[in-house]
Amino acid sequence: MAEPSPLALRDERLFGFFHLIFSRFFRRHMGALRVPPWGIPEDPAGRPLIVLANHPSWWDGVAFMLLPVRLFPNRHIFIPMEAAALAKYRFMRRLGVFGIEPGPRGAVAFLRTAAEVLAAPRAMLWMNAPGRFQDVRERPVAIAPGVTRLPEIAPEAVVLPLALDYVLWTERRPEMLAAFGTPLEARDLLALDREAREARIRAALTETMDRLTLDAITRDPARFEMLAEGAEGMGGIYDLWRRITALLRGRRFDPRHARRAKSG
Repeated sequence: MAEPSPLALRDERLFGFFHLIFSRFFRRHMGALRVPPWGIPEDPAGRPLIVLANHPSWWDGVAFMLLPVRLFPNRHIFIPMEAAALAKYRFMRRLGVFGIEPGPRGAVAFLRTAAEVLAAPRAMLWMNAPGRFQDVRERPVAIAPGVTRLPEIAPEAVVLPLALDYVLWTERRPEMLAAFGTPLEARDLLALDREAREARIRAALTETMDRLTLDAITRDPARFEMLAEGAEGMGGIYDLWRRITALLRGRRFDPRHARRAKSG
């Protein structure tokens, strides 16, 4: 029996509820979600949208929950996931996640579902282009089978590379960094053979990742705009003592280890 369409399964109210859950989880465990000004995308309204991200971490799933709401508020996100993994989190099917089976038949089913998603108004397809976890420093960037077929099923689409990274700067909690690269026209990719098409997608994603790395290694929050802020400081008794000390001295308590910098 065929799986119901992800368009029919998606529940907007449930998505909103879990967005709040994921946002709270993010605030507890991350320092901030930051995007450099050059990496903030424009929404090609009225056109199919495909976002192809690298895949450095488990946290990518959280990034996929936070970024679309903040940067594409008028769209609905749909995400492919390995069917065996999705079976453990079946509620995610109500959030726009759909399963992919391994093998040729699974690839055909994926393209059929992706075509349905991309034909729907306001829908967009987000996926990790490597198809596996891959360190941000590993080269070449992997491109999973099936990614190069996407322009064939949605020639009017815009393809956006997305670089994700997670870094430790001066605070206890890591920073989630994200940046979108130069948009690719699916029709231009369609004019290439599949080998050249893969090379073009890889080059665009690699260029975006490399550019984000150059900003990341500066460790300068001012080079980024903050889309979401997490917890600060050590917490617990240590920060309570620092807060009391600051109060007694008539100073404003800043829980951050480093001096607060303006961002954006």
